[in-house]
Amino acid sequence: MARQTTPKAKICRRFGENIFGSEKYDKILARKNYPPGAHGQSFSRGQSEYGKQLMMKQKIKFIYGVLERQFRKHYEDVKNKPGVTGDLLLARLERRLDNVVYRLGYANTRPQARQIVSHGLIYVNGKKLNIPSYRSEVGDEISINPKKAENAYFKNQAESLKNKKDVPAWLSLDPKSFNGKMIALPKRSDCAYNVDPQIVVEFYSK
Repeated sequence: MARQTTPKAKICRRFGENIFGSEKYDKILARKNYPPGAHGQSFSRGQSEYGKQLMMKQKIKFIYGVLERQFRKHYEDVKNKPGVTGDLLLARLERRLDNVVYRLGYANTRPQARQIVSHGLIYVNGKKLNIPSYRSEVGDEISINPKKAENAYFKNQAESLKNKKDVPAWLSLDPKSFNGKMIALPKRSDCAYNVDPQIVVEFYSK
């Protein structure tokens, strides 16, 4: 199954929220704060329960950039664990290496973070790791490939990191050295988006 090819601007307009992080989508939403399509401006967001569940599943999948098979596997892995299944599902997605790289500020969007990881620019515990779906563990140290520290991209990111204020509490960051660390497990409250993963659990539980 191929990755989604729907323009990201349309996806953001569908959900009425910038779920990809890039500032350009904030500008688009400011101009067109209604769903895409010929009837977008008269579109009613009233939906059936099934429709709401399906929409929420799609939204979370788009946020984290995972396909249905991957998403279902995450659900299967947490559904029998103690705790609130929806919260466990969200925490598992937060622990993906591409998301951690994004949350640390090494990349400006999750798709960009996925590309950085895939190209071998990220080290975990001192070793190159190019698997975006790697599940980070408490104690993992996430840094950049030392051979790439002086390239233009990371020099620009270093300037951005100096003023970064939104590193989540479950991560620590030394912006001068591009050294990050997972210091705790993410919680439901650490997700910066308006999502309800529990209704996705209800969708899969039928």
